[in-house]
Amino acid sequence: MASAVLAVQELGDPEALDDLASRVGGTWHRAVSGAYALYRRAAEATAVRELATAHLRAQPDARLIVLGDLNDEPTAATTQILSGPPGSEIGTGGFDHPDQGDAWRLWNLAPFIPGDQRYSRIYRGRKELIDHILVSHQLVKPLPTVRTINQALPSVTDDPHQHTGESGSDHSPVAATFDLP
Repeated sequence: MASAVLAVQELGDPEALDDLASRVGGTWHRAVSGAYALYRRAAEATAVRELATAHLRAQPDARLIVLGDLNDEPTAATTQILSGPPGSEIGTGGFDHPDQGDAWRLWNLAPFIPGDQRYSRIYRGRKELIDHILVSHQLVKPLPTVRTINQALPSVTDDPHQHTGESGSDHSPVAATFDLP
């Protein structure tokens, strides 16, 4: 049985926005940079989704993991793009009833993270889960153990330079343990 990992790195990179602003010129407004970041995350999610779909079509029984910093929460449109066909998401009545979309669907493991641990970053004092692990149907059962390795995280703001020079990350790792046959 084939296995694969597709890693997604830092969608919506602020340095890319600064670069674009320097080339475009003028005043860079938060709404414009927010829209650009959303378009970029959606394009990146679509590209990764296409890679995942192609891989799963070629190898329907593949163990595929897509993971990384998506800069969006589980219910965001860009995260949903990665999931693929709707129908039997974790936590829905259809989860235990396979359907035709299961061969291409990716399941976001976020619902398996204990509620008090379900965050990977603190933004303006609010806990949010923006780092994700999505898996193909070959890895969703038996149910994996999923957790965040929460550490003392700084609360980030809109100022990307606020914590420059400080050691450590502003994200907690998300980890999953699979019971493979």
